[in-house]
Amino acid sequence: DIIMTKTFRLKNLDCANCAAKLERAVGKLDGVTSASVNFFALKLNVEIDDGRYDETLADIRKVCKKVEPDMELIG
Repeated sequence: DIIMTKTFRLKNLDCANCAAKLERAVGKLDGVTSASVNFFALKLNVEIDDGRYDETLADIRKVCKKVEPDMELIG
């Protein structure tokens, strides 16, 4: 499988605790090989299995809303 690295901007991420929760939750998703959140830069870096990209991206968006309902994933 091809692993794709993608960076998203995080709009309305309010606290470092939420950033840590987001990083853990995204890292556990099927199709994600690694996830890291930079709270100060408001960025989420993920490595995603290219064959499951659309499905995994939808799951990442759901996790964002669960962790921080006002958060938007941009990119």
